[in-house]
Amino acid sequence: MTASLARVVPALPLPAAGWERSTDVVVVGSGAAGLMTALALAGSGRRVAVVTKSELGDGSTRWAQGGLAAVLGADDDVALHLRDTLVAGAGLCDEAAVAALVAEAPAAIALLQQLGARLDVTADGLPALTREGGHSRDRIVHAGGDASGAEVTRTLLAALAGAGVEVLEHTVALDALRSARGEVVGVRVARVGDDGGLVDAGDLRAHAVVLATGGYGQTYASATSPAGATGDGLALALRAGAEVADVEMVQFHPTVLWQGPDVTGQQVLISEAVRGEGAVLVDGEGRRIMTGAHPLADLAPRDVVSATIAAHLTATGADHVHLDATALGAEFLERRFPGILAACRAAGRDLVTEPVPVVPGAHYTCGGVLADLDGRTGVPGLYAVGEVACTGVHGANRLASNSITEGLVVARRCAALLAAQLPSGSPAAPRPGTAGGGTVIAPAARTAIGTATSRWAGVVRTAEGLAALAGTLAAVPRTDGEALTLTAVEATAAHTVATLLATAALARAESRGCHRRADAPGTRPEWQLRLAHRIDASGHLHTRTVPRSAARPDRTQGVA
Repeated sequence: MTASLARVVPALPLPAAGWERSTDVVVVGSGAAGLMTALALAGSGRRVAVVTKSELGDGSTRWAQGGLAAVLGADDDVALHLRDTLVAGAGLCDEAAVAALVAEAPAAIALLQQLGARLDVTADGLPALTREGGHSRDRIVHAGGDASGAEVTRTLLAALAGAGVEVLEHTVALDALRSARGEVVGVRVARVGDDGGLVDAGDLRAHAVVLATGGYGQTYASATSPAGATGDGLALALRAGAEVADVEMVQFHPTVLWQGPDVTGQQVLISEAVRGEGAVLVDGEGRRIMTGAHPLADLAPRDVVSATIAAHLTATGADHVHLDATALGAEFLERRFPGILAACRAAGRDLVTEPVPVVPGAHYTCGGVLADLDGRTGVPGLYAVGEVACTGVHGANRLASNSITEGLVVARRCAALLAAQLPSGSPAAPRPGTAGGGTVIAPAARTAIGTATSRWAGVVRTAEGLAALAGTLAAVPRTDGEALTLTAVEATAAHTVATLLATAALARAESRGCHRRADAPGTRPEWQLRLAHRIDASGHLHTRTVPRSAARPDRTQGVA
């Protein structure tokens, strides 16, 4: 494993714990993966506590428009879903993990229906299926037209309501509690006060901690992910001794509503399903952008579409291209995409009457905490599910609508594993990190981190730009001795993720999937491997390269 000069915060200045209680499993995060994990564990009789930074059910899932991918059509089969996922993943998928995902996806969706999910159906009562980019068959299940994630969230929250799960809302997980042997035996948490300060800190002791904290899209100045997607769980896992992988693989959604160069934060997403129903990308003169760029044209995989748009903008100097859905008609658009129409109209644009301006935007993070398809990381007692995890399913680029499906499948597998047997842990007293010591990134640096990441680690990257990003991040000020706040925790996590991203993207001197280098435009066979990273006690990064199918959590790293 090679060492890097890059350095991140290795320990937070934790507030002292004023209370302590025990449970079997702590689930951190309450998107689809976290809710399903908690629900399945509670159903098995395990005691579960859910910690969520905002309110229960907040997170990326409820914003998902497209749906869930699964083989349900008569003309489809798992071999085709497997092939489409591997093609989109550009040579970095773990084929065994993908095979398990596509095989178990129909059962996960059937469970949602049993729990009361109101999926869109055909006249004969079967799930209404549609197609998105990279799929060779109609296999996307949706709800409410374009409100699939909201319906998944509603279904799981309703099922969880009577399950006896302890819920700590407006509570942030700060750092893992670790035994003298390095096992994770709980987590220190604190409630977020009205002013953003952290109060009422305490320790949740547990046999296992399951991270379900989502991705790190908000490391960028603007993204489709909600404000809380700052990479907290990934940073926590690193500080606990886990490895992360594929961090350079950030998927940019091709059709984010363009509202001007100064609009930051969470952006309006226009689902790929709109193109799946026949909308097309055009330039300012109405000429199609994707014709001739890929055999699937507007339904090419997202990395191809985003890169084609980026190249067009560079060549023409334009700020944006347009998505033209006017041929679909008002009645169809109102019925199929009511949420998207409302969001665009609120921003002063109307898909019914005009081509609307769009640009690629940071959307989904394919990398994360290195874990297997049962959620196990390299640290005993620490698990990861959903977007925070890197299971090898997505490889270098996620196939559309595989994300919620993966979250549900891995959550069920992780819960089954923990229901069968909990980690024994160590009898030694836990060491909760560095109470009274440690550092954080100055909260005021958060804007600069996002601006630099967007500028130099966007759709198309260069060695020069990535080096500039790394230099900017290395110079970001740190603070000592100040009371920890939520803003400081998020700024520190964003800095950690951006540093990993710059390091990995600079090392990967090729273009593959959603990692595109203008100065290394070809895909190189010697780079058909993955980059995994960990940190040492000083916060310095250490990187190893591993074959795609051999990228398993290294359980020798997490134990002292």
